[in-house]
Formats: sequence, C-alpha cells, structure tokens
Amino acid sequence: MNRMTRMMLFSCCACVLTGWAPRAVAQDSQYEYRVLATNKTSTMEKEMNEAAAAGFRLSAAMGGETAFGGKEAVVVMIKGPAINAEKRSIYRLLATSKTSTMQKEMQHLAEEGFEYRGQTVFKTTFGGEEVCVIMERDTAQTSRQMEYKLLATSKTSTMQKELQEAGSAGFRLVGLTVGQTAFGGAELVSILEKAVK
Repeated sequence: MNRMTRMMLFSCCACVLTGWAPRAVAQDSQYEYRVLATNKTSTMEKEMNEAAAAGFRLSAAMGGETAFGGKEAVVVMIKGPAINAEKRSIYRLLATSKTSTMQKEMQHLAEEGFEYRGQTVFKTTFGGEEVCVIMERDTAQTSRQMEYKLLATSKTSTMQKELQEAGSAGFRLVGLTVGQTAFGGAELVSILEKAVK
C-alpha cells in the first residue's frame, strides 16, 4: 500500500469516526436571483425598485435581443448572505440621446446621493439604440458626493487622450460601452467619477 492510498484511507476512516460528511451547499451560502427584462426604462426602474424593496441588489445588466422578448434590457438582481438584509437601495435608470444631457442628469442624481452602478447599450422599440445608465442610492448610509464625466468618441486614439486628461484631473473610469448609439453612431462611451472633497 503506497503512501497516497494510506492517506486516503485514513481520511475516510476519520470521516466515518467523527460523523463528518461534506454538504453539497451550505444553507448560509445560497443565493436567490430575480431576472428582469423589458424594453422600457421606466418599467425596468419600477421593477428594480420593487426587487430592491424585497432585499435584492443589482448584480448585472445587459442589453440586446432575446429570443422571446426581442429588443430588451435584461437586469439580474441578487439576494444572498453577503448582502446586508437591512440595507435598502433605490435605483434610477437614465437613457438619453445626448452625452451632455446624460452627464447633467447623472450629476443631478449624484447631488441626491446616487452613485453609478452600471451601463449598457440596448435597443428599444421607441428610441433605437440607447446608452442606459443605472444609478443607486443606499438608504441606510450617507453616500459620498460624486462628480461625473462622460466621454464619447468614435476613435480609440481620441479616447486615450481624453481619458488621460480626465485621469490627471482625478477622474476614475467606472464604465465603458461600445456600440451604435444615438449619441453619434458607432461610439465608445466612457463614464468616469471622482469623489468631491
């Protein structure tokens, strides 16, 4: 009997004697998901806030074309042990065809305590392809005051220069989407933020 076999046999005997047995999934490490899909940002915002009231938090968001719903935005909400049950969030979704308008709306929400949580490009039945930004406010704590900057360009070389300038001013990149947008055709849309002192 070689050393490896002896070790395996010893481990099995120890498990039998102590009554220990591995469990497939511990009860306290399970997660619950809620999938939301719609082609209206107003409907999505309402459904996200209903899920948030039930203890769910944003996990992921993506836009595209689904087999059954057509052109939709799909959001996945999550609830689990790592998520504070006492913590409640409020969500706002922004979708606009102008970069300047989006930045202004994000800044307005930031002044109300909301922070950027995600973005995607999705096709709607009403406005073509839009950039949708998700903002979140935690009702259990005082949020940081943030300043936002949006950059939109069709050239990666221009994006490099603009990102570097924003970075030198203390802005950190938090989101990037690439696609045919109403902002200006095929564009790279970057969202940056920095804490206001």
